[in-house]
Amino acid sequence: MAVPKKKTSKSRRNMRRAHHHLKPSSYVECSNCGEMKRPHHVCAACGHYDGREVVATAAT
Repeated sequence: MAVPKKKTSKSRRNMRRAHHHLKPSSYVECSNCGEMKRPHHVCAACGHYDGREVVATAAT
């Protein structure tokens, strides 16, 4: 069984884990209304996706 000869310090342990974080989610501008939305998702503000309305939204 592999057993470490020396104790790994907190600093070295944390440096190894430096890339274990969540990446920020990306957003793009909706081509119809200009609101920010997730790529490949229906726009929550206007209900458009791929240049057409797929979800009817209440008129404001």
